[in-house]
Amino acid sequence: MNRISLIIPVYNEADHLLEFLKQVDDLELSLPKELIIVNDCSTDNSEQILNNFPFKSTYQLINKSVNEGKGAALQTGILKATGSIIGIQDADFEYDMKDLPDVITPLIDNAADVVYGSRYKNSFLVHRTFHYLINRFLTTVSNLASGLYLSDMETCYKFFKAEVIKNIILESNRFGFEPEITAKLGKLKIRIAEVPISYFPRNYIEGKKITWKDGVAALGHIIRFNFLTNANNCFKKELPEQYIPKGQNWL
Repeated sequence: MNRISLIIPVYNEADHLLEFLKQVDDLELSLPKELIIVNDCSTDNSEQILNNFPFKSTYQLINKSVNEGKGAALQTGILKATGSIIGIQDADFEYDMKDLPDVITPLIDNAADVVYGSRYKNSFLVHRTFHYLINRFLTTVSNLASGLYLSDMETCYKFFKAEVIKNIILESNRFGFEPEITAKLGKLKIRIAEVPISYFPRNYIEGKKITWKDGVAALGHIIRFNFLTNANNCFKKELPEQYIPKGQNWL
């Protein structure tokens, strides 16, 4: 269907969730939108807020009974999405929804198959030192491994043509989604664009969940999915032939 599916993983976001839902529900894009909200077994009041919110948008609400992690929530959302364009929106205010029209434009114009929103491309905002350095290091290592030249591999804002993302086999349940999807995209004959976006980083008191352990794990994911995972195990048979490099016979 010619619509944009926004996958929104939620885990213990009650402090700001109501305001977030109001903003994303009111968000206007150039195509109709579908909200796919995956509550990853929150232990605060998030589920009650989600269940009682008067959505105006087309939406699907999935309340999971077991906490499995952001990557697992995204896998659930991708499976349920019905849009021709599928993207990720965190349930906080680190990313500015006003940037989304610019992010999705290359996909709507068929100028790209995948778009990453970059926090570091033409950015004037000050970032937190530790996360900035870790993100830049992981992006550099990922680029060397995948052959892609990105400025922000770890960005949340990743948008895909549905025929691409729905035909990639995803395995990472936590924050390994970012290096995994980037490694697998690097194996394809695909057009990837980067669009500058705004970024307003949270600290741990405000609810940030990713830690240095996830950075170490991301390095392992980069090695695993770029060098130790056979392409035959990365993609479904329904992947359109146009995305398979010449001379490859994976499927």
